[in-house]
Amino acid sequence: MGEVSLYDAVGGMPFFEALVDRFYDGVADDPILLRLYPDPVDLAPARRRLTLFLAQCWGGPSTYSDERGHPRLRARHFPFAIGPEARDRWLAHMRAAIVASDASADARRRLVEYFSGAAEAMRNRDDDPAGAQVPAPG
Repeated sequence: MGEVSLYDAVGGMPFFEALVDRFYDGVADDPILLRLYPDPVDLAPARRRLTLFLAQCWGGPSTYSDERGHPRLRARHFPFAIGPEARDRWLAHMRAAIVASDASADARRRLVEYFSGAAEAMRNRDDDPAGAQVPAPG
Protein backbone atom coordinates (compact mmCIF):
# COMPACT_ATOMS: atom_id res chain seq x y z
CA MET A 1 0.00 0.00 0.00
CA GLY A 2 1.38 3.43 -0.97
CA GLU A 3 2.20 6.27 1.36
CA VAL A 4 -0.49 8.91 1.87
CA SER A 5 0.48 12.28 0.39
CA LEU A 6 0.59 15.30 2.67
CA TYR A 7 -2.18 16.74 0.48
CA ASP A 8 -4.47 13.85 1.44
CA ALA A 9 -3.25 13.67 5.04
CA VAL A 10 -4.24 17.30 5.75
CA GLY A 11 -7.61 17.12 4.03
CA GLY A 12 -6.87 18.21 0.49
CA MET A 13 -7.70 21.51 -1.15
CA PRO A 14 -9.69 23.01 1.76
CA PHE A 15 -6.58 22.82 3.96
CA PHE A 16 -4.41 24.63 1.41
CA GLU A 17 -7.08 27.25 0.74
CA ALA A 18 -7.32 28.00 4.48
CA LEU A 19 -3.53 28.00 4.91
CA VAL A 20 -3.03 30.44 2.05
CA ASP A 21 -5.91 32.64 3.24
CA ARG A 22 -4.34 32.90 6.72
CA PHE A 23 -0.94 33.62 5.15
CA TYR A 24 -2.28 36.36 2.88
CA ASP A 25 -4.25 37.91 5.72
CA GLY A 26 -0.84 38.61 7.25
CA VAL A 27 0.69 39.76 3.98
CA ALA A 28 -2.19 42.19 3.41
CA ASP A 29 -1.14 44.08 6.54
CA ASP A 30 2.60 43.99 5.82
CA PRO A 31 3.83 47.03 3.88
CA ILE A 32 7.24 45.47 3.21
CA LEU A 33 5.76 42.39 1.56
CA LEU A 34 3.04 44.26 -0.27
CA ARG A 35 5.78 45.92 -2.32
CA LEU A 36 6.48 42.53 -3.85
CA TYR A 37 3.03 42.27 -5.44
CA PRO A 38 2.19 43.90 -8.76
CA ASP A 39 -1.33 44.65 -7.48
CA PRO A 40 -1.16 44.89 -3.67
CA VAL A 41 -4.82 45.92 -3.51
CA ASP A 42 -6.03 42.68 -5.12
CA LEU A 43 -4.16 39.68 -3.76
CA ALA A 44 -6.77 37.20 -5.01
CA PRO A 45 -4.74 36.08 -8.06
CA ALA A 46 -1.65 35.53 -5.89
CA ARG A 47 -3.73 33.61 -3.35
CA ARG A 48 -5.07 31.33 -6.07
CA ARG A 49 -1.65 30.70 -7.62
CA LEU A 50 -0.06 29.85 -4.26
CA THR A 51 -2.95 27.58 -3.30
CA LEU A 52 -2.73 25.65 -6.56
CA PHE A 53 1.06 25.45 -6.39
CA LEU A 54 1.09 24.13 -2.83
CA ALA A 55 -1.68 21.63 -3.48
CA GLN A 56 0.24 20.27 -6.46
CA CYS A 57 3.56 20.33 -4.63
CA TRP A 58 2.18 18.17 -1.83
CA GLY A 59 0.42 15.58 -4.00
CA GLY A 60 -2.78 17.23 -5.13
CA PRO A 61 -4.09 17.97 -8.63
CA SER A 62 -1.77 19.36 -11.31
CA THR A 63 -3.93 22.43 -11.95
CA TYR A 64 -1.03 24.83 -11.32
CA SER A 65 1.17 23.25 -14.00
CA ASP A 66 -1.78 22.73 -16.33
CA GLU A 67 -2.50 26.47 -16.23
CA ARG A 68 0.97 28.00 -15.79
CA GLY A 69 3.51 25.39 -16.89
CA HIS A 70 6.51 24.42 -14.81
CA PRO A 71 6.62 26.36 -11.53
CA ARG A 72 10.10 27.87 -12.20
CA LEU A 73 9.94 29.49 -8.77
CA ARG A 74 13.32 31.25 -8.88
CA ALA A 75 12.68 32.65 -12.35
CA ARG A 76 9.17 33.85 -11.46
CA HIS A 77 10.43 35.61 -8.33
CA PHE A 78 13.64 37.07 -9.74
CA PRO A 79 12.09 40.35 -10.97
CA PHE A 80 11.49 41.29 -7.31
CA ALA A 81 14.29 42.20 -4.93
CA ILE A 82 13.85 39.67 -2.15
CA GLY A 83 16.36 40.29 0.58
CA PRO A 84 16.69 38.89 4.08
CA GLU A 85 13.98 41.13 5.55
CA ALA A 86 11.35 40.18 2.97
CA ARG A 87 12.32 36.52 3.27
CA ASP A 88 12.01 36.60 7.06
CA ARG A 89 8.68 38.44 7.01
CA TRP A 90 7.27 36.06 4.39
CA LEU A 91 8.38 33.08 6.43
CA ALA A 92 6.97 34.54 9.66
CA HIS A 93 3.52 34.92 8.08
CA MET A 94 3.68 31.41 6.63
CA ARG A 95 4.79 29.89 9.93
CA ALA A 96 1.94 31.66 11.72
CA ALA A 97 -0.51 30.27 9.15
CA ILE A 98 0.89 26.77 9.65
CA VAL A 99 0.74 27.01 13.45
CA ALA A 100 -2.89 28.17 13.25
CA SER A 101 -3.80 25.19 11.04
CA ASP A 102 -5.30 21.95 12.22
CA ALA A 103 -2.53 19.90 10.60
CA SER A 104 -0.81 17.18 12.59
CA ALA A 105 2.51 17.95 14.25
CA ASP A 106 4.31 15.92 11.56
CA ALA A 107 2.57 17.79 8.73
CA ARG A 108 3.34 21.16 10.38
CA ARG A 109 7.00 20.15 10.74
CA ARG A 110 7.23 19.10 7.08
CA LEU A 111 5.59 22.32 5.91
CA VAL A 112 7.86 24.53 8.04
CA GLU A 113 10.95 22.69 6.78
CA TYR A 114 9.84 23.10 3.18
CA PHE A 115 8.98 26.78 3.51
CA SER A 116 12.19 27.57 5.37
CA GLY A 117 14.22 26.23 2.47
CA ALA A 118 11.96 27.72 -0.18
CA ALA A 119 12.02 31.18 1.40
CA GLU A 120 15.82 31.18 1.39
CA ALA A 121 15.88 29.89 -2.19
CA MET A 122 13.74 32.85 -3.32
CA ARG A 123 16.12 35.36 -1.69
CA ASN A 124 17.95 36.97 -4.56
CA ARG A 125 19.49 40.02 -2.91
CA ASP A 126 21.55 40.59 0.21
CA ASP A 127 20.48 44.09 1.14
CA ASP A 128 18.28 45.63 -1.55
CA PRO A 129 15.05 47.15 -0.22
CA ALA A 130 12.31 44.53 -0.18
CA GLY A 131 10.17 44.50 -3.27
CA ALA A 132 12.20 46.92 -5.39
CA GLN A 133 11.76 46.07 -9.03
CA VAL A 134 14.95 44.78 -10.63
CA PRO A 135 15.55 45.90 -14.21
CA ALA A 136 15.38 43.12 -16.77
CA PRO A 137 18.81 42.04 -18.07
CA GLY A 138 19.87 43.23 -21.44
